[in-house]
Amino acid sequence: MKRRSVIIGGLAALLPVPERASAQQPPAKIPRVGVLTTADSDRTRLMDAFREGLRDLGYVEGHSIILEFGFARGDLSRGPQLAAEMVALRVDVIVTEGFTLDAVAATDRIPIVAPALMNPVESGFAASLARPGGNVTGFTLMHTELNGKRLELLRTAFPQITAVCALVNPANPGSKLYFEQTEMAARMMGLGNIRRVEIESATALRELRPAFFSGAGGVIIIPEGLFYHYRRDVVALLNEARLPAIYPERDYADDGGLMAYGANVADNFRRGAAYVDRILKGAKPGDLPIQEPVKFDFVVNLKTAKDLGLTIPPLILARADEVIE
Repeated sequence: MKRRSVIIGGLAALLPVPERASAQQPPAKIPRVGVLTTADSDRTRLMDAFREGLRDLGYVEGHSIILEFGFARGDLSRGPQLAAEMVALRVDVIVTEGFTLDAVAATDRIPIVAPALMNPVESGFAASLARPGGNVTGFTLMHTELNGKRLELLRTAFPQITAVCALVNPANPGSKLYFEQTEMAARMMGLGNIRRVEIESATALRELRPAFFSGAGGVIIIPEGLFYHYRRDVVALLNEARLPAIYPERDYADDGGLMAYGANVADNFRRGAAYVDRILKGAKPGDLPIQEPVKFDFVVNLKTAKDLGLTIPPLILARADEVIE
């Protein structure tokens, strides 16, 4: 029995000893996702929602996924530079918040997920919503369909309004269609033409004064990334003018705006994480349909109404998803 043990031991000594698996296999590549944002911080409601979506799918930031941020800090002119930097980093996917056009111009290779698309087919990002066909997919905000609804809510809340101003950024290609849809809705309500107040930059926005809205009974904000980033300034200005106003995203109402109606953008970003996951697992963005929003917010800030001496009808309060008091 002793001799047998020796023989087996000797044979074992002649066999190659397998190396540890960690020495044989290189560490798994951690996917990197580039995020282009108008914000100056990654701690925003939209980014928190996106991270929540990633966590729900099992990703751990810094361990199984890396987020690379490009902050415009409110300067929309930085879009091309930030997009070029993301391409140079060779990220696996780019997520955009307002810089889809710049990302598309910078690359036709890296997949792009845009949770806040505006008119993707008309803008040339996609062949169709069902089958985009290129390197862009994501979620729309349905602004074309919702601008008329916003004006209807404003008029229902304040039927005495006879003249309306619209805050517009003419540099945004989508603004033309949004304004036309709003103007069409105004004519159907007997409001006539809407007067445009055009703002193309943060500098021009800072120079805006309540007098620019003189003669208006109410204001509608045409959806725009610039206005969203500086929404506190926009809200403060219109509240100083003591004018009823309706905004396209609930964040405006959270920051003191009178009323807001639109898609729940944070929910789009949370859902966008699933598209990032599918792309990282091999799906092509051109095969992933561009989806419509599934959650909408109608928020009324009753505190602001009281501060401005405005009365919100019970019918509007009953229709609101949330009333801030």
